[in-house]
This record gives sequence, structure tokens and C-alpha cells, in this order.
Amino acid sequence: MNAPVKKQHLIDPEICIRCNTCEETCPIDAVTHDDNNYVVQVEICNYCMDCIAPCPTGAIDNWRIVSRPYTLEEQFSWGELPSQEELPQDEAAGAIIEALEDEVGAILEEARKGLGGKAVAPASASKPTVNLYNRGKPAKATVVGNFRLTDNAAENDVRHIILDFGEMPFPVLEGQSIGVLPPGTGANGAPHAVRLFSIASPRDGEKPNANNVSLTVKREPGGVCSNYLCDLPKGAKVEVTGPFGATFLMPNDPAAHIIMICTGTGSAPFRAFTERRRRAMPQAAGKLVLFFGARRPEELPYFGPLQKVPANLLTQHLCYSRVAGQPKTYVQDRLRQEEAFVASLLKEANTHVYICGLKGMESGVDEAFADICRHAGIDWAALKPEMRGSGRYHVETY
Repeated sequence: MNAPVKKQHLIDPEICIRCNTCEETCPIDAVTHDDNNYVVQVEICNYCMDCIAPCPTGAIDNWRIVSRPYTLEEQFSWGELPSQEELPQDEAAGAIIEALEDEVGAILEEARKGLGGKAVAPASASKPTVNLYNRGKPAKATVVGNFRLTDNAAENDVRHIILDFGEMPFPVLEGQSIGVLPPGTGANGAPHAVRLFSIASPRDGEKPNANNVSLTVKREPGGVCSNYLCDLPKGAKVEVTGPFGATFLMPNDPAAHIIMICTGTGSAPFRAFTERRRRAMPQAAGKLVLFFGARRPEELPYFGPLQKVPANLLTQHLCYSRVAGQPKTYVQDRLRQEEAFVASLLKEANTHVYICGLKGMESGVDEAFADICRHAGIDWAALKPEMRGSGRYHVETY
């Protein structure tokens, strides 16, 4: 007699950026993790789908029909998802499998409505390396630079930190993240959690052909890892995991138009994008457009360096919400002010949109795109999932 088949919810370790959103979101604690992977406990998961929409990468949105559920130990050991197993093809088993697939499909269709489809990498993006190092086998990096990015009088202390890996291989792509392991333990005696940071340098390093990465780190009050990093002197050693992320990647197409929307340290991947295009595609026909929000110029990371970026490489819209005597302007406001230009780009099949920063910005940006499209005769409700499904719409908020 054939074993009964079952649907199993899985997390793709290649795409997952270990942001912990799924574990925090799950109302029944079905999601857990070890030093390597985030996984779903099959005996607890009830397919409520609360974790689907908040996942920034779509890693959570994976399913298999199985004759035997994968154990936690198997899931923790994966570097990539296994292929769908071959299942019995007799009539009864086929009917059960079809019913399960229909059930999962119907539930997912509802869960994805707010998400706009599953995230995938741009078609022209390079293939990323992921999960090369974990807590059990971290990479060892040396701090070779730690510079304050915000004005000394600004309330927020944001730093540009450069980590060098020496002879240890650590291949990255623009848009990926790394994890940092702060030393010590918490009040419960457990090691501090890995903290994720977007890479702010292009694939060939802070300087061409350097085996290093840079991070954009904001000192958070009481933040264990942010204070640890911000206080590190040159020469200090740091344990690093990753790299993570396989969808929020830069297209390698010089004709691609790239709209980048960010606040605060969400600017990190866009610094990497800009440097990559400057070095590798200086004559690119595609437009590179940045909408960058902060309270004041003094609190905008990379404000000084941005003034030196040529206009023919990067179109900048710097948006301030707390400048005395001036109206509050957020990134969604500037998008609306640039309505005609933004609409013209959205009509192009080679336009990519990237959003990175605080989660609160996401809905405002989405509403701005909806307004812009409505005025331009574009169906945003149809365009957004089409762009996401073709690797042209990406959101990473926290």
C-alpha cells in the first residue's frame, strides 16, 4: 500500500536572508531556526499563510507534496531546496495529489494578493553565492575602516564600516546581505542573534579587486550588534555569516532603468548598485534614479559623497521631512512630483523598481505608484505582480 501523501511548507535557503520576519509573524510558532537555516515545523504548521506576505524575498513561499515529511534535521542541513520527489502515479494517489495542489494553490492565491506575486531575481542578474558561512563556520573579517556618515551634530550616528576577508573567499553581489555575530551572550545565556546588514559595496570590493565589503550601520539605542560594530576600531576581528539573498539583485543589463527608493540605511544596496554601474557600465543607456528620504541633509547617509556623483550617472531626488521652513517631503511625495517621468519609466519593459528601508514606507510608495499609474492610464494592480514575477519589482523593508 502506498504511503499517504501530504503537502509540506518549506523555506528556500538560497533565497532566505535570515531576517526573522517569518518566525516573528507566525502566530503558532511553527517557524524555527538554527545557525544555518530557517525552517517550518510540519507537525505545527496549519497553513494559515500569515507568514507569506511579510517575507521580503519570497523564500517562505515554497511547497512540496511528499510521501514522508522532511524532518527538521534534513531542513537544517539544506543549502538548496530538494526537487519534487517522484510520487505514485496510480489513480487514487493522483487524485489526492491533485487535490492537495489545488488546496495549496487556492490558499496561496489569497495570501499573495497583498504581496503582488513571488519575488524572483532579474533575468540578467549574475548567479549569487549563498550560505557559504554560518554560525558554526563563520568567516573571519578584519575592520579596515569605520567612518561616520552623518554630521557630528546629527542625532543619528550612521557609519560606513569596511570588512576585509584577506585570503578567505567571500563572493558577493550587489543587493546581497551578510550576517554579523556579536560576541557574548544575552540575559538568557544564549549567544546573541545574528544581525543582518545589506552590502554597500559592489561585487569587486570597496576598491576594485579588493576582497572586502562595506556596510551602512546605524547605531541603535540598546542595539547589541549595531553598537558593537559602530565602536569597532581598525584591526578588530569580526565573525560573519552569509552571503544571503538571491532575488534583490542588480540587473547586468546596461539598458535597464533602475528606480531605487530608500530611507536611512536602506541606501546601502543602492550605493552598491551605483558603484557597480559606474565601474562596469559607465556608458549605460539605462537610467539610474534614486529617491532617498531622511529628516535633514545632516542625517542623510552618504550626503557628501552623493554631491560628487555625476548627474549623467545618477538622477537624485533627496527628500527631507524635518527641514525648518520647508514642507515635509517624503519619498512618496517626490515620486508624485516626478509623476510624468516615473510613469514614462514604468511603461518601459526594461524598468526595475527596488524599495529598501523602514517597513512604514512601503504602503506609501505603493499608493504613490498606484496614483501615478492611474493618471497615466496604467493598471498598477496588474503591472505590479507582472513586474515582480519577471524580476523587476523588489522590496526589502524592516
